[in-house]
Amino acid sequence: MTAQSRARLLDEAERLFLAQGYDRVSVRAVNAAAGMNPAAVHYHFGSKRDLVVALLQQRLGPLWAGPLADLDRARAAGWTPTVGEVVTIIVEPFDRLAREPNGPMLLQLLARTVLSGHELPWDDPWFRHAPWRALLAAARPDLSAREIADRWRLAFDLLLQLYGQPVADAFVPPPAPTAVVGFVTAGLDAPRPADASPADPAPTDPLPPGPSRTARTERGDS
Repeated sequence: MTAQSRARLLDEAERLFLAQGYDRVSVRAVNAAAGMNPAAVHYHFGSKRDLVVALLQQRLGPLWAGPLADLDRARAAGWTPTVGEVVTIIVEPFDRLAREPNGPMLLQLLARTVLSGHELPWDDPWFRHAPWRALLAAARPDLSAREIADRWRLAFDLLLQLYGQPVADAFVPPPAPTAVVGFVTAGLDAPRPADASPADPAPTDPLPPGPSRTARTERGDS
């Protein structure tokens, strides 16, 4: 029953977010739409933000599951992807999602949630920085750990802004995926700065992608 209750809450939350927008939907409204008691969201997820994290993982995770599984098998066999191939893996699902009926809403939720700077309870490691940094480091072993971290943060924040459009009132269709891949690849694969220090340290904690490493004040979830 717990799995069914969680699924019903996620379905109703997605429907309400799509119809009304994230800010206009309260935890109480999600519970009522699901026909459950007023504490259901807090019992099953903990907070409105945690509900969104679960929704994003359930809806977005499968879009990357196939390409990432293929990537894992190829890397286990000794293949190292180029920077362009890594960028293509992340951009193509973003582009497909942006063209689906509920895709812009999910992408905006992702952007707003990640760019908030809060530590988030992702279960899927691919929703965090570390695996993507490792791919970039394998493709560009000449870069320091700090350069890898900085370049990936810049690239991912750009993609969140482009596809998630967190402050937009109306969704603007993104450029063609080939243009996005080319632009992001050029930045990630740029020559190493002449004055870069190989000893620059990189972040070691597994925080999710975001512009800030300091958790900000928690906003209300109701």
